[in-house]
Amino acid sequence: MGSTADEFLIASEEKAFDMDHRRIINYNIGKYDATVENGLSKFINLENAKRKGHVIKWKVMENLDKFLPEFESNFQKRGGKVIWANDAEEANREILNIIQRAGAKTVVKSKSMVTEEIHLNEFLESHHIESLETDLGEYIVQLLGQRPYHIVTPAMHLSKEDIAKLFNEKFGSPLDATPEQLTLKARELLRDKYVQADVGITGANFLIADTGSIAISENEGNARLSTSFPKIHIAVTGIEKMIPSMADLDLFWPMLSTHGTGQNLTVYNTILNGPRQPNETDGPEEMYVILLDNGRTNLLAQKDQRQGLYCIRCGACLNACPVYKNIGGHTYETTYSGPIGSIITPHMRGMEEFKHLSYASSLCGKCTEVCPVKIDIHKMLLLNRRDAVKEQLVAKKEQWGWAIWKKGMLSRKLMDFFSGKTKNYLLKTMFKKPWGHLREMPNVAERSFSKMWQEKNQQDS
Repeated sequence: MGSTADEFLIASEEKAFDMDHRRIINYNIGKYDATVENGLSKFINLENAKRKGHVIKWKVMENLDKFLPEFESNFQKRGGKVIWANDAEEANREILNIIQRAGAKTVVKSKSMVTEEIHLNEFLESHHIESLETDLGEYIVQLLGQRPYHIVTPAMHLSKEDIAKLFNEKFGSPLDATPEQLTLKARELLRDKYVQADVGITGANFLIADTGSIAISENEGNARLSTSFPKIHIAVTGIEKMIPSMADLDLFWPMLSTHGTGQNLTVYNTILNGPRQPNETDGPEEMYVILLDNGRTNLLAQKDQRQGLYCIRCGACLNACPVYKNIGGHTYETTYSGPIGSIITPHMRGMEEFKHLSYASSLCGKCTEVCPVKIDIHKMLLLNRRDAVKEQLVAKKEQWGWAIWKKGMLSRKLMDFFSGKTKNYLLKTMFKKPWGHLREMPNVAERSFSKMWQEKNQQDS
């Protein structure tokens, strides 16, 4: 077991017994569950909508080599520029080049998990460029020096009292400030930054192939401000965000909003086609889209698991997962936590270091049940486990243990040869540690059913 896995086990146990953390998460996810149930009830045939979304994303992934150039060509026709980045280092370098060419010093960012994935804020700050998060949740975790806790609600792990305390320490706000007052304070602090910023950076919820557009969904309006005021707009997005046509937003926008927050539709939905045109009054003078691979083609190459790329980042599987609700988002030590993170991270960041995430599951199947594009998540977890074994990434002791187990289970003679006492000793010796010190090992009966059956038949005859 590697160091990342060891740290995961330590952090998991710590979080699972943190009662305050559990109280906050249960409260916040409880509110989410109620609103989502109401939102999903508006669909006449939810199952049909999910199937349709699955088929569209299947079509995209099977033909990504055609859709990506189509998007690039259509986006460039409107004066936009497309940059292809193989990994995080390349993406950061390209972003820095754009900023330095413009002589820019300040950047405003709207919420983007892809920029978290490439650690863009830290990279820019190391080159003396101020990078400010403008989404309220992202702004709060940035002030705390933390990573987002959840892919949709970055500050889900904080109570309103925690945030009031933070604003009191940073800005002198009253300790008893209401959420509305805290929001107004953040707005007051951020408004001037939009006007002063040289560059705006966003992600993209969807890339639209037939029009060469990007679609952004948000609830606060900060993405529109980040793309309208600065002279340069850079959109950083994963190559898997593609959909074939603008008409597909008719399905994906409501599915994303209802599964993400329970809303019928997100408050602000924006389609951007490129930089400001001669007949337009606002928008950036230059617009770039950075298409990021960063391990996605590794997952695309796995025929059985490529459906992990269908994800539209709604966060529904995180909120449904009993493991996530107990150990929280930061424990995973990945940008994408919860069930979806557990299936894609080993392929994007290395099976050896992150295989343990695929074991952090009860395999209850709730994640698969709630997925709006019908990703078979719990099956993917099992396939990742299979791959880890095939690549011999498990410890020797574990390999030997399962080899002995298999040999014994396939032979009734061997099963009956060992007494229950010996079997219990072998279980405790080989499986106690991975089973967990807080769980009791099952106790094998002294005599097997086969032995008991033989004895009974002998007595009867």
